[in-house]
Amino acid sequence: MSLEKVIFHIDVNSAFLSWEAVYRLHHLGWKGDLREQVSAVGGDMAMRHGIILAKSIPAKKYRIQTGESILEAKQKCPNLILVPPNYGLYERCSKAFMGILQEYSPTVEQYSIDEAFVDMTGTELLWGTPVEAAEKMRRQIKERLGFTVNIGISKNKLLAKMASDFQKPDRVHTLWKSELQKKMWPLPVSDLFFVGRATTKTLFKLGIRTIGDLAKSDPSYLKQHLKKHGEVVWGFANGIDVSVVQSLRLLIRDMAILQRFLLM
Repeated sequence: MSLEKVIFHIDVNSAFLSWEAVYRLHHLGWKGDLREQVSAVGGDMAMRHGIILAKSIPAKKYRIQTGESILEAKQKCPNLILVPPNYGLYERCSKAFMGILQEYSPTVEQYSIDEAFVDMTGTELLWGTPVEAAEKMRRQIKERLGFTVNIGISKNKLLAKMASDFQKPDRVHTLWKSELQKKMWPLPVSDLFFVGRATTKTLFKLGIRTIGDLAKSDPSYLKQHLKKHGEVVWGFANGIDVSVVQSLRLLIRDMAILQRFLLM
Protein backbone atom coordinates (compact mmCIF):
# COMPACT_ATOMS: atom_id res chain seq x y z
CA MET A 1 0.00 0.00 0.00
CA SER A 2 1.33 3.41 -0.99
CA LEU A 3 1.14 5.98 1.81
CA GLU A 4 0.59 9.66 1.12
CA LYS A 5 3.76 11.53 2.04
CA VAL A 6 3.60 13.83 5.07
CA ILE A 7 6.60 16.11 5.62
CA PHE A 8 7.07 18.64 8.42
CA HIS A 9 9.42 21.62 8.37
CA ILE A 10 10.10 22.92 11.86
CA ASP A 11 11.72 26.34 12.27
CA VAL A 12 12.63 27.95 15.61
CA ASN A 13 11.22 31.48 15.85
CA SER A 14 14.12 33.99 16.05
CA ALA A 15 16.33 31.15 17.24
CA PHE A 16 19.41 32.85 18.68
CA LEU A 17 17.37 35.55 20.37
CA SER A 18 14.80 33.05 21.69
CA TRP A 19 17.51 30.83 23.10
CA GLU A 20 19.19 33.83 24.75
CA ALA A 21 15.85 34.93 26.23
CA VAL A 22 15.05 31.51 27.69
CA TYR A 23 18.54 31.11 29.13
CA ARG A 24 18.52 34.53 30.75
CA LEU A 25 15.03 34.07 32.20
CA HIS A 26 15.57 30.62 33.64
CA HIS A 27 19.28 30.56 34.45
CA LEU A 28 20.40 34.16 34.99
CA GLY A 29 17.27 35.42 36.73
CA TRP A 30 16.43 38.15 34.22
CA LYS A 31 13.03 39.76 34.73
CA GLY A 32 12.54 41.05 31.19
CA ASP A 33 12.03 38.79 28.17
CA LEU A 34 14.24 39.75 25.22
CA ARG A 35 11.56 38.47 22.86
CA GLU A 36 9.16 41.16 24.10
CA GLN A 37 11.73 43.99 23.95
CA VAL A 38 13.44 45.84 21.10
CA SER A 39 16.47 43.58 21.14
CA ALA A 40 18.91 41.69 18.97
CA VAL A 41 21.85 39.31 19.09
CA GLY A 42 24.91 40.91 17.53
CA GLY A 43 28.70 41.07 17.46
CA ASP A 44 31.13 43.14 19.55
CA MET A 45 28.88 45.73 21.18
CA ALA A 46 31.73 47.77 22.68
CA MET A 47 33.42 48.24 19.31
CA ARG A 48 30.13 48.19 17.38
CA HIS A 49 31.59 45.60 15.06
CA GLY A 50 29.79 42.68 13.51
CA ILE A 51 26.27 42.19 12.28
CA ILE A 52 22.80 41.51 13.60
CA LEU A 53 22.36 37.74 13.86
CA ALA A 54 18.79 37.67 15.20
CA LYS A 55 16.17 40.21 16.19
CA SER A 56 12.99 40.33 18.23
CA ILE A 57 9.56 40.91 16.72
CA PRO A 58 9.36 44.40 18.35
CA ALA A 59 12.67 45.26 16.63
CA LYS A 60 11.02 44.76 13.26
CA LYS A 61 9.01 47.95 13.86
CA TYR A 62 12.31 49.85 13.60
CA ARG A 63 13.14 48.03 10.33
CA ILE A 64 16.11 46.33 11.95
CA GLN A 65 17.23 43.49 9.70
CA THR A 66 19.25 40.35 10.17
CA GLY A 67 22.59 40.74 8.43
CA GLU A 68 22.90 44.50 8.72
CA SER A 69 25.71 46.06 10.75
CA ILE A 70 25.29 46.89 14.42
CA LEU A 71 26.04 50.53 13.59
CA GLU A 72 23.14 50.63 11.11
CA ALA A 73 20.82 48.99 13.63
CA LYS A 74 21.82 51.44 16.36
CA GLN A 75 21.17 54.36 14.05
CA LYS A 76 17.63 53.10 13.54
CA CYS A 77 17.09 52.50 17.26
CA PRO A 78 19.65 53.96 19.70
CA ASN A 79 17.96 52.12 22.60
CA LEU A 80 18.27 48.72 20.94
CA ILE A 81 19.20 46.04 23.51
CA LEU A 82 22.14 44.07 22.14
CA VAL A 83 23.47 40.81 23.55
CA PRO A 84 26.59 39.01 22.30
CA PRO A 85 26.25 35.58 20.65
CA ASN A 86 26.79 32.45 22.73
CA TYR A 87 27.36 29.67 20.21
CA GLY A 88 27.89 26.99 22.84
CA LEU A 89 24.42 27.72 24.21
CA TYR A 90 22.91 27.61 20.72
CA GLU A 91 24.45 24.21 20.01
CA ARG A 92 22.99 22.80 23.25
CA CYS A 93 19.55 24.24 22.47
CA SER A 94 19.69 22.88 18.94
CA LYS A 95 20.60 19.41 20.20
CA ALA A 96 17.67 19.43 22.65
CA PHE A 97 15.35 20.65 19.88
CA MET A 98 16.43 17.88 17.50
CA GLY A 99 16.05 15.35 20.31
CA ILE A 100 12.35 16.11 20.62
CA LEU A 101 11.83 15.80 16.85
CA GLN A 102 13.45 12.36 16.92
CA GLU A 103 10.81 11.23 19.42
CA TYR A 104 8.21 11.61 16.67
CA SER A 105 10.03 10.02 13.73
CA PRO A 106 13.37 8.31 13.06
CA THR A 107 13.74 10.29 9.84
CA VAL A 108 14.88 13.77 10.85
CA GLU A 109 17.04 15.91 8.59
CA GLN A 110 18.75 18.82 10.34
CA TYR A 111 18.70 21.58 7.75
CA SER A 112 20.47 24.16 9.91
CA ILE A 113 21.11 24.81 13.59
CA ASP A 114 17.51 25.98 14.07
CA GLU A 115 15.44 24.11 11.50
CA ALA A 116 14.77 20.56 10.38
CA PHE A 117 12.63 18.39 8.13
CA VAL A 118 10.79 15.40 9.57
CA ASP A 119 9.21 12.62 7.51
CA MET A 120 5.96 11.88 9.35
CA THR A 121 4.57 9.52 6.71
CA GLY A 122 2.60 6.65 8.25
CA THR A 123 2.66 7.96 11.83
CA GLU A 124 -1.07 8.75 12.09
CA LEU A 125 -1.76 5.79 14.39
CA LEU A 126 0.88 7.10 16.79
CA TRP A 127 0.28 10.85 16.70
CA GLY A 128 -3.05 11.47 14.98
CA THR A 129 -3.62 13.63 11.90
CA PRO A 130 -0.69 15.71 10.60
CA VAL A 131 -2.10 18.88 12.20
CA GLU A 132 -2.71 17.10 15.53
CA ALA A 133 0.84 15.73 15.50
CA ALA A 134 2.31 19.13 14.64
CA GLU A 135 0.35 20.87 17.39
CA LYS A 136 1.52 18.28 19.90
CA MET A 137 5.13 18.73 18.75
CA ARG A 138 4.84 22.53 18.89
CA ARG A 139 3.41 22.48 22.43
CA GLN A 140 5.98 19.98 23.66
CA ILE A 141 8.89 22.07 22.42
CA LYS A 142 7.39 25.18 24.04
CA GLU A 143 6.64 23.50 27.37
CA ARG A 144 9.84 21.49 27.68
CA LEU A 145 12.39 23.90 26.17
CA GLY A 146 10.69 27.29 26.59
CA PHE A 147 10.91 28.58 23.01
CA THR A 148 8.47 28.56 20.11
CA VAL A 149 8.57 27.11 16.62
CA ASN A 150 6.62 27.32 13.39
CA ILE A 151 5.71 24.04 11.71
CA GLY A 152 4.85 23.71 8.04
CA ILE A 153 3.06 20.60 6.78
CA SER A 154 2.87 19.29 3.22
CA LYS A 155 3.64 16.34 0.98
CA ASN A 156 7.18 17.49 0.15
CA LYS A 157 10.04 19.47 1.65
CA LEU A 158 9.63 22.57 -0.51
CA LEU A 159 5.98 23.16 0.37
CA ALA A 160 6.53 22.31 4.04
CA LYS A 161 9.27 24.93 4.20
CA MET A 162 7.10 27.51 2.44
CA ALA A 163 4.26 26.78 4.90
CA SER A 164 6.47 27.27 7.95
CA ASP A 165 7.22 30.81 6.74
CA PHE A 166 3.58 31.83 6.87
CA GLN A 167 2.32 33.87 9.83
CA LYS A 168 4.66 33.73 12.85
CA PRO A 169 5.37 33.01 15.66
CA ASP A 170 4.24 29.76 17.33
CA ARG A 171 2.01 28.54 14.48
CA VAL A 172 1.21 25.42 12.49
CA HIS A 173 0.38 25.82 8.79
CA THR A 174 -0.50 23.40 6.00
CA LEU A 175 0.27 23.81 2.32
CA TRP A 176 -1.18 20.88 0.42
CA LYS A 177 -1.24 20.87 -3.38
CA SER A 178 -4.93 21.82 -3.26
CA GLU A 179 -4.02 24.96 -1.29
CA LEU A 180 -1.32 26.33 -3.61
CA GLN A 181 -3.58 28.69 -5.53
CA LYS A 182 -5.03 30.24 -2.37
CA LYS A 183 -2.05 30.28 -0.01
CA MET A 184 1.14 30.43 -2.12
CA TRP A 185 0.39 31.81 -5.57
CA PRO A 186 -0.60 35.32 -4.37
CA LEU A 187 2.79 35.77 -2.62
CA PRO A 188 5.57 37.88 -4.18
CA VAL A 189 7.80 35.78 -6.40
CA SER A 190 10.75 36.77 -4.20
CA ASP A 191 9.20 34.72 -1.37
CA LEU A 192 9.68 31.48 -3.29
CA PHE A 193 12.52 29.27 -2.14
CA PHE A 194 15.55 29.50 -4.45
CA VAL A 195 14.48 32.84 -5.94
CA GLY A 196 17.17 35.34 -4.98
CA ARG A 197 17.65 38.99 -5.86
CA ALA A 198 19.12 38.42 -9.32
CA THR A 199 16.38 35.95 -10.28
CA THR A 200 13.69 38.27 -8.90
CA LYS A 201 15.06 41.13 -10.99
CA THR A 202 14.96 39.01 -14.15
CA LEU A 203 11.45 37.76 -13.43
CA PHE A 204 10.24 41.31 -12.82
CA LYS A 205 11.57 42.31 -16.25
CA LEU A 206 9.51 39.47 -17.70
CA GLY A 207 6.39 40.79 -15.96
CA ILE A 208 6.37 37.96 -13.41
CA ARG A 209 5.66 39.39 -9.96
CA THR A 210 3.84 36.69 -8.01
CA ILE A 211 4.47 33.00 -7.49
CA GLY A 212 1.22 32.40 -9.37
CA ASP A 213 2.54 34.35 -12.36
CA LEU A 214 5.63 32.14 -12.34
CA ALA A 215 3.58 28.94 -12.02
CA LYS A 216 1.49 29.85 -15.06
CA SER A 217 4.50 30.82 -17.22
CA ASP A 218 5.91 28.73 -20.05
CA PRO A 219 8.90 26.80 -18.62
CA SER A 220 10.70 26.84 -21.99
CA TYR A 221 10.37 30.65 -22.05
CA LEU A 222 11.80 30.82 -18.53
CA LYS A 223 14.68 28.58 -19.56
CA GLN A 224 15.61 31.03 -22.32
CA HIS A 225 16.17 33.75 -19.73
CA LEU A 226 17.26 31.79 -16.63
CA LYS A 227 18.66 28.58 -18.16
CA LYS A 228 18.13 25.46 -16.03
CA HIS A 229 17.27 27.59 -13.00
CA GLY A 230 14.14 28.77 -14.80
CA GLU A 231 12.78 25.24 -14.98
CA VAL A 232 13.63 24.62 -11.33
CA VAL A 233 11.80 27.67 -9.98
CA TRP A 234 8.84 26.99 -12.30
CA GLY A 235 8.62 23.53 -10.75
CA PHE A 236 8.81 24.99 -7.26
CA ALA A 237 6.06 27.49 -8.07
CA ASN A 238 3.90 24.51 -9.03
CA GLY A 239 4.76 22.65 -5.85
CA ILE A 240 7.07 20.12 -7.53
CA ASP A 241 9.90 18.78 -5.37
CA VAL A 242 11.30 15.22 -5.51
CA SER A 243 13.95 15.55 -2.79
CA VAL A 244 13.60 13.25 0.22
CA VAL A 245 14.16 13.79 3.93
CA GLN A 246 17.66 12.51 4.66
CA SER A 247 18.29 11.55 8.27
CA LEU A 248 21.88 11.50 9.53
CA ARG A 249 21.73 7.72 9.44
CA LEU A 250 20.75 7.75 5.75
CA LEU A 251 23.42 10.33 4.93
CA ILE A 252 26.10 8.17 6.58
CA ARG A 253 24.84 5.16 4.60
CA ASP A 254 24.90 7.08 1.31
CA MET A 255 28.41 8.36 2.00
CA ALA A 256 29.58 4.81 2.70
CA ILE A 257 28.03 3.58 -0.57
CA LEU A 258 29.69 6.42 -2.47
CA GLN A 259 33.04 5.70 -0.84
CA ARG A 260 32.83 2.00 -1.85
CA PHE A 261 31.89 3.02 -5.39
CA LEU A 262 34.88 5.38 -5.64
CA LEU A 263 37.21 2.58 -4.50
CA MET A 264 35.96 0.12 -7.18
